[in-house]
Amino acid sequence: MTTALNAAQSILCLIIIISIGFYLTRIGWFNDSTSSLFSKLVTNISLPPLMIWTVTSSFDREMILGSFKGIIIAFTSIIGCLILGYVIGKLAIPQNRQGTFQIMFSMSNTIFIGLPVNVALFGEKSIPYALLYYVANTTLFWTIGIFLLAKDGETDSKGMMSLKTLKIIFSPPLLSFFIGVIIVLTGIKLPSFISDTCKYLGNLTTPLSLMFLGITIHTLDLKKINFSLDLFLLSIGRFIISPFLIFLLAYLVPIPSLMFKVFVIQAAMPIMAQTAVLAKTYDADFEYATIMISATTGLSLVIIPMLMIILSGY
Repeated sequence: MTTALNAAQSILCLIIIISIGFYLTRIGWFNDSTSSLFSKLVTNISLPPLMIWTVTSSFDREMILGSFKGIIIAFTSIIGCLILGYVIGKLAIPQNRQGTFQIMFSMSNTIFIGLPVNVALFGEKSIPYALLYYVANTTLFWTIGIFLLAKDGETDSKGMMSLKTLKIIFSPPLLSFFIGVIIVLTGIKLPSFISDTCKYLGNLTTPLSLMFLGITIHTLDLKKINFSLDLFLLSIGRFIISPFLIFLLAYLVPIPSLMFKVFVIQAAMPIMAQTAVLAKTYDADFEYATIMISATTGLSLVIIPMLMIILSGY
């Protein structure tokens, strides 16, 4: 009961900050340009130093070397969802939406929603584990995901492993994570002024991410969101099948308790927001993707507390 209450309070904290972003957008303080600015600030300014500070302050050599099983579980669970999404898409989804459906079924919003949720629920020690899942999610999205979206839009997908794609995969947060790992493995001691700077900049990540989400929710056209077979199937995939695969794989290959809980939360996040952007780029049905992203984002506010109640027994 205490764990469930703490989880509810953590979620309430998130909702309050999201509501601030929503309200400030409504009164005109924030707009689409602010959303773009927050996205850039998180990805390039606050999240990279947060990665370095968290890894170097929370992990030791043995913990990092023991994380190999985690990255395998993350990749395996997402690939399993991709396969299930392919089968379900063939049976129930129009051909021109099957690739988009497959991506949305299997890949989640691990940074702008998953990261602040994990920090609120489990503390900053959860960040490296959250990034492990992010590595798998991002790599598969920018390789297989591009191919599937290009197929839906009948666009040339030969650039799947282009230099641009590699730059996106090896983003500043991911590179900073690797830098943190190298620092820990080599035993380098960061000067206090560097570690403190990383910590203070990193503290911007959660509030900026949540206010970004508030701006996004304000821009949603709720009139376009209707209950449909697609939404039902995607909700089952995002909120039930994806976290269940983590439960199953972690049972077969035991991992640390915190890693397990973080992976479950990451796996149960709403659809990855970049899906709509790429769908438009590759002439796929981006309006369909936008509606599904909006709907699952709203549903996640109900699903996350339920998941925490379930995880309280582990």
